[in-house]
Amino acid sequence: MPQSALLLGSGFVATPTVDLLANAGVHVTVACRTLAAAQKLAGNFPNTKAVSLDVNDTSALEAAVAQHDVTISLIPYTFHVAVVKAAIKAKKHVVTTSYVSPAMQALDAEAKAAGITVMNEIGLDPGIDHLYAIDVIDRVHKEGGFVRGFKSFCGGLPAPENSDNPLGYKFSWSSRGVLLALKNTAKFLEDGKEVTVTGEDLMGTAAPYHTGFLGFNFVAYGNRDSTGYLERYNIPEAQTVKRGTIRYAGFPEFVKVLVDIGFLRDEEQDFLKEPITWKEATKKILGATSSSENDLLWAISSKTTFKNTAEKKQLVAGLKWLGIFSDAKITPKGNALDTLCATLEEKMAYEEGERDLVFLQHRFDIENKDGSKDTITSTLCEYGAPIGSGGYSAMAKLVGIPCGVGKSSRVATVFGDSNGS
Repeated sequence: MPQSALLLGSGFVATPTVDLLANAGVHVTVACRTLAAAQKLAGNFPNTKAVSLDVNDTSALEAAVAQHDVTISLIPYTFHVAVVKAAIKAKKHVVTTSYVSPAMQALDAEAKAAGITVMNEIGLDPGIDHLYAIDVIDRVHKEGGFVRGFKSFCGGLPAPENSDNPLGYKFSWSSRGVLLALKNTAKFLEDGKEVTVTGEDLMGTAAPYHTGFLGFNFVAYGNRDSTGYLERYNIPEAQTVKRGTIRYAGFPEFVKVLVDIGFLRDEEQDFLKEPITWKEATKKILGATSSSENDLLWAISSKTTFKNTAEKKQLVAGLKWLGIFSDAKITPKGNALDTLCATLEEKMAYEEGERDLVFLQHRFDIENKDGSKDTITSTLCEYGAPIGSGGYSAMAKLVGIPCGVGKSSRVATVFGDSNGS
C-alpha cells in the first residue's frame, strides 16, 4: 500500500518537497487554510490532492494527521507543537525544518511513548549546516586536534543584482517567520565568556561580515542560543561558539527602526482590523498627534535613534518607500506585525527573471595535535533559478529537498525504528 504524507503549507519551499515525494509514489495531501493555494501546488504533481485545513482547529488537525503516515510541517514554527501533539495522539510521524524549541523538546518523552519519530531541523539552517559542521569537527578530532572556535553564518538573500530595495531583502519564505526570528534572544560563547543579546538589542550588534569574497557586502548578527552546540557538536574544548544570520548592509538599521517604533508587535489592535490608510495606522501605532508626515516623523524620532543625519535621511526614505506615511489602504490583519507583513510581501516579492542566493559559511579555529594552529573555512554559495524559468529557488532546493529526503527516510527505511524527537 502506498505511503501517504500530509504537507502543511504550500509556501516558497514546499514545491521541491512535493516533487520529490509525489514522483517517488508517495500520496501527498497539501493542506492550507486557503484551498486555492493548496490546489495551485497540488495540481502540478501526480499522487497529490489539496484540502483546506485551519491548524488552529484542533479537531480538524487531529483528523487530518490521523489519516496519513507522516505529517510534514512547513508552516511557521509557532504551530509545530500543536502538530506534534496531534501526531502523538494519532501515533503518526512528523518532519519539520525548524529548530527544536523548548516546547517541542518537552514532548520528547510523549513522542517516544507513542512510538513515533519527530524529525526536526531537516532543512538548510538548521539542517545542511549540521552536516558541514560535523564533517569537519569529526575529522579534526580523529587527527588528534581541537576545535577552539566555531562560527557559522547563513543567509537567504536576493542575488546582489536584485537587492534593490531599502532592506536589501526579498521573501523566499514566510515573511512572518523572517520577522519573528528577529525577536529571538541570541546567546553565544565568545573567548570563553557567555554573551546574551535580547531581541530588542539584536540589530544593534550587527557587524560587517567578511566572507573572503570581495563581491559581497554582508553584515551578520547572532541567532538564537549557540551555547548548546558545545555539547551537540562535541566540542567542549571550544572557547568561541557562535551561529548567526547574514544580511546585506543596511538591513539591521532599517529593522531596528521598525522594532523601535512598534511595527513588529503582534498584540491585537482593533484599528488594524479595518482597511484604514497607512498614515492613519502609523499615527495610531506611534501615538502621534496627527497623521501629517511631519508629526509622524517627529514621533518616530522620539522612539528611535540615528547614528547621523545621513543615516536618518536614508532610513526615512526607506520608510516612505514602504508607504507608512501614505494614503494607501492597509491590508488589515489585526496586529502591526501581520499588517506590515502583508505590505512587505507585496513590495518585496521576487519578480520575473530575478533569482535568490543562499550563503552558508563555517569557520573553525583549529589547534592541531602538534600545537600548530589553522583556520578551516567551508562555504556553500548557491544561486537559484530565475523566477519564471521553471526551476527552483536556492532556498526551495536547500530546504524543501532535505525535508523530502528526511520524510522518505522516515517512511521507506526506518519506519519501524522510532526514536522520539
